[in-house]
Amino acid sequence: MGKKKQSSQKNIATENFKVGYALVGSHPIFLELLYQARICRSEHYKSLSPQKGLACVNSDGEIYCHPKMRAEAKEWARAIAHCLLHLGMGHFTEKKQEPILWNVACDIAVERFLNDLKFVGSNNQLPTEVSTNDENKLYNYLIREGLKPNFTGFGTAGENVCDMIFTEKKKCYSWNQPPDWEMRFAHGLKSAVRDAVSIAAGVTAGNGSKSGIANTAALRAKEWFISSYPLLGALAATFKIIEEPATCQRMDIRIAAVSAYMREIYINPATALTELELRFVMAHEILHAALRHDARHEWRDAYLWNVACDFVINMWLVEMDVGERPSETLYDEQFKGMSAEDVYDRIVTDMRYYRKLATLCGVGLGDILSKSHAEKPDTDLDDFYRRAISQGLEYHQEQGRGYLPAGLIEEIRALAHPPIPWDVELAKWFDDFFEPLEKTRTYARVSRRQSATPDIPRPNRIINQEALDKRTFGVVLDTSGSMDRALLATALGAIASYSIARDVPAVRVVFCDADACDQGYIQPEDIAGTVKIKGRGGTTLQPGIDILHKAEDFPKEAPVLIITDAGCES
Repeated sequence: MGKKKQSSQKNIATENFKVGYALVGSHPIFLELLYQARICRSEHYKSLSPQKGLACVNSDGEIYCHPKMRAEAKEWARAIAHCLLHLGMGHFTEKKQEPILWNVACDIAVERFLNDLKFVGSNNQLPTEVSTNDENKLYNYLIREGLKPNFTGFGTAGENVCDMIFTEKKKCYSWNQPPDWEMRFAHGLKSAVRDAVSIAAGVTAGNGSKSGIANTAALRAKEWFISSYPLLGALAATFKIIEEPATCQRMDIRIAAVSAYMREIYINPATALTELELRFVMAHEILHAALRHDARHEWRDAYLWNVACDFVINMWLVEMDVGERPSETLYDEQFKGMSAEDVYDRIVTDMRYYRKLATLCGVGLGDILSKSHAEKPDTDLDDFYRRAISQGLEYHQEQGRGYLPAGLIEEIRALAHPPIPWDVELAKWFDDFFEPLEKTRTYARVSRRQSATPDIPRPNRIINQEALDKRTFGVVLDTSGSMDRALLATALGAIASYSIARDVPAVRVVFCDADACDQGYIQPEDIAGTVKIKGRGGTTLQPGIDILHKAEDFPKEAPVLIITDAGCES
């Protein structure tokens, strides 16, 4: 019975904490601060959390909450908001000579601000000797007059315990620089004022429902594309903008991400981007989807492919002068004029460095969301994005709406004319080089049907052996790391099937990676079943082609088929 009661108390404490946390996150002033801070409430951080208080905060933005303390939801909300304001008000900018007095002064300034804000759990016992909200003036007063009993007990770490902790070693943030806490606080104040004005003007109802006007910067950016930028206007109209802090936090989206399958663009409202920066970010995500970067990475490393695409897209958007590029985005002049594939080939030579770079989603997290998190839509996405971006290009050029980089136009044109699948190319190749052989009738060999009627001579149908001997070809197969095992197996199986169907008795096979490996002549039946792949290093195809051209037993007129991850060619 005792264990059951203890478990119930722990659940109530956790539920109250979650409700209090949600109350803080629902207020625009604290939204950005809460997103950037790190809330730690578990047994693992028990030694860092206050023993008899609710929470404390350090200069790195880490808020340590008591893992078992049972408090009301409004008390947790007040404590978390109190710690966030220590960061937002710049209380960690310098370390005073009397840290205890400075902490007391900051606690009183924070509590008076929360009272003026009419935040939950108002504190009506604040000292009246000094009416100022300026923590520096309060600190100077305490230096002169000394610490009085009625000035203590307003922190969140317990009686006579500092809730502000200065750390010597600065935390390494995933976006390579610590947050500007005061700027985040200023943005929160602006958001609160804007929301209050929107409610007063009838744009937004008191419960947060909108009256149909695009009153957020992200929605205004979307409307700008629809009305003023034909290249991406049609695509922007089809995407749903999601600006939910809880969703972005759950999906670890630092600034933005896109799901081409769900046609959703996720914008983290806690990033405090300007409207021009949001135009840049939104165009960035739309181009990821329109150019099918989610489907084009194929065998490549997904994150490095995302980084390569980011470099190319950001270069184009800067040239096109679409909005303003946020400082957090990837940009490097050395990749100017290069395609995403070329950039990828360049950055894989220094993977250790480029893996540390952050996309709009964060370090190690691509802003091109995979289809694994979503149901596949009913429409053909390739056809939809190809048609939308192609039509947008035509409208943009017809109306003379601005400069477009040649590389972007080339990619859009290429999407409008997708390549023929490699298996179709392979079938056409066999049609071009191996016409069906006609079988001739001869009485020199007895037909099997004659055994049923031995008195009636029946001719057999045979293929001319001379024509059959010349019927061969060479295969140079890329066995480097760029060809995955499934593609290799499919390619070999297709070669074997077509060879048997076209009466090819033997095929000369050469595997190519860093070196060429001549397998000699192999019967089609053996190609599909017993060939052991060799290689899996880098790609150098020319030595394999040279082997076939120099081989004395390989006919000079015999065709050579080259198969790589890009397709097949002669």
